[in-house]
Amino acid sequence: MKSFIKTITVALCALFLSSCAIIRGYRADGLNGPNIFSFEHCEHDTIAKGDQSFQFPVATNKPEWLDTLHFYNEAQRCVNMTFEEAIKDASKTQGVLIIHNDSIVYEKYWGDFSANRLATIFSVSKSITSLLCGIAVDEGYIESIDDPVTKYLPELKKEDPRWERLTIRHLLNMESGLDFDDEYEFNIKELKTVNAIARLNYGHNIMGQIKGLKFRCEPGTEFRYESMTTAILGVVIERATGIHYADYLSEKVWKPLQMESVALINIDSRKHHVAHAFGGITCTLKDLAKIGRLYLNLGVWNGKRIVSEEWIHLTTDFNPKLCYHYSWYDVRYENFRTGPYPGFYALGICNQVLYVNPYKNLIMVRIGLSNNGPVIPAVFETLSNRWIE
Repeated sequence: MKSFIKTITVALCALFLSSCAIIRGYRADGLNGPNIFSFEHCEHDTIAKGDQSFQFPVATNKPEWLDTLHFYNEAQRCVNMTFEEAIKDASKTQGVLIIHNDSIVYEKYWGDFSANRLATIFSVSKSITSLLCGIAVDEGYIESIDDPVTKYLPELKKEDPRWERLTIRHLLNMESGLDFDDEYEFNIKELKTVNAIARLNYGHNIMGQIKGLKFRCEPGTEFRYESMTTAILGVVIERATGIHYADYLSEKVWKPLQMESVALINIDSRKHHVAHAFGGITCTLKDLAKIGRLYLNLGVWNGKRIVSEEWIHLTTDFNPKLCYHYSWYDVRYENFRTGPYPGFYALGICNQVLYVNPYKNLIMVRIGLSNNGPVIPAVFETLSNRWIE
């Protein structure tokens, strides 16, 4: 009887703590959940920039056909729309940037958004965390992406034997086997699932939550997109390097890429200091585009090697069976209509998009407030297919 009472008590306490996370989320962001400006009331670290800044030049000859190009694709919810209509109206776009041949050919902002305003890029952060992982591998902090996570988080060994079979590669490819879902729509049936994602976003102890995770299947046997795997990857990177996420990102990416503005990364709390590597980076549109430029140039920035060419090739070597790869998406992920020269992209909720097409030398970035309207990566892919030199 005592054992039963203890079990019930522990379960009720866990539910109460999780509910506290839901309440914190509601107080912070309301019923609609987080938005690109939610960082303003979150605990965060600063990702410092260097003394020098790189600025994309504005193209002398902008493609005038961009203003008259029409989209006709019901599957992508673009029917007889101009590019601006497809990118802006229903989806509450705040800013769009297109860079071709290293020059800005299209740049527009709406409302009170501007080129210098910071915005949270949500799960685009996962792709940047993947980049940091590649750098940590290059520098020898991580010996191999086939290392088990318990090599860096040994305290997990006693929780479940499957932790010792969970590798960094599994984390990168969303094949962790963990019993976790990204469920943001509140309903009673999914209360446990909503509690878990709320706790990840609004809780104060991510590592404590990680220790309590269960597995639904063997690692490496099933793909399921969820944010907890990248949260764990962020902790692995911090443990391997011995450096806080923000500081490592600053030294290895933000300063070398000559970012124009500081960036931010949400953390769970000052006490535990674990970064939201899964979705907490906040930056400007143009600085995000520089991540795309780094991938276009196979890991080199203005003559300096930032990440190995091998890592870029590993990341972007997609196949139809694995269209989410090393925390980036292949355009075939959502069965988009692709041309002979497909691109790849990073994606966050509310359609934050960083799209890269190395064949056309294109980088496209979109920051917005809503998932409504056309699928932005599909719009970018269609535009890329029809790009007129």
